[in-house]
Amino acid sequence: MTAARRLLAYVLPVHDEADGLHAFHDALVTATNKRPDLDFEFVYVDDGSRDGSLDLLLDLRAADERVTVISLARNFGHQIAVTAGLDAAAGRDAVIIMDTDLQDPPEVSLRLIETWESGADVAYAQRRTRRDSPFKRGTAFGFYWLLTRLASVDIPRNVGDFRLMDRSVVAEVIRYREHDRFLRGIVAHVGFRQEAVPFDRDPRHAGSSSYPLRTMLKLAADGILGFSTFPLRLISRMGLLISLLSVIGALWVVWVRIFMPERTVPGWAFITVGMFLLGGIQLLMMGVIGSYLGRVYVETQDRPLYSLAMVARGRNEENPS
Repeated sequence: MTAARRLLAYVLPVHDEADGLHAFHDALVTATNKRPDLDFEFVYVDDGSRDGSLDLLLDLRAADERVTVISLARNFGHQIAVTAGLDAAAGRDAVIIMDTDLQDPPEVSLRLIETWESGADVAYAQRRTRRDSPFKRGTAFGFYWLLTRLASVDIPRNVGDFRLMDRSVVAEVIRYREHDRFLRGIVAHVGFRQEAVPFDRDPRHAGSSSYPLRTMLKLAADGILGFSTFPLRLISRMGLLISLLSVIGALWVVWVRIFMPERTVPGWAFITVGMFLLGGIQLLMMGVIGSYLGRVYVETQDRPLYSLAMVARGRNEENPS
């Protein structure tokens, strides 16, 4: 009896990538054609693009029956778009997540597949080099350095969302439904056997990054707040430190009053500066607490993660059992 062919799905989030979609799809098809022993499905998720990306994706679907197109009702963000793709691809033997800007070379996905076939449940592409601006490289280094020290789970450094996950891992990941998502942390949190595949990241083929500074900062906050309570613990430690310094300061004032009254300088400058300093620290602490409370508020609303405007499936009309 011949063993059933395995089906792998690529989850491909798209946001304003019209200039490079055809080049990406051609490169992806060229790479996957090297594995004729496997079946592939290409799940493109349009995340509210405004540049004609959706029309191009529908053209790709008309030309390639393996293409599935999912259109979100608006821009929900990269992490939600990937989640929508994972929901649609659940049940495939394995799922590969990658961006469509050709910074993640499709050829590397074949190495991810080989690592999976050798027994790994998750094969993640780890950047050995990256052709980004010095600012982006510096901020990325700082983010991973901070996340490594704060997160409650071991999240690999220099790793994006480019990875392969076995169907058992995908089944666990899609159970996580928090709105402020950090998929790299979620995948690390579920466990299983995970292995790195180093690669050299290429420059963007076309267009501009959909991760401006504001979005990068939000993703960093989601990673830290979603997988660490250290900021809350830091508040109590800062409170203890400030209280200790206040006691030392009060003892110093009493000592000067008693033993060196001639050095006592009347005035309110020191008091005013101290009040503003403590007020700023208190507002900072309230902001940290508010960030956690805001996340709790969003989760208690229990709203859907995304809304679908259209789903155009390829030949795999139904998820395999």
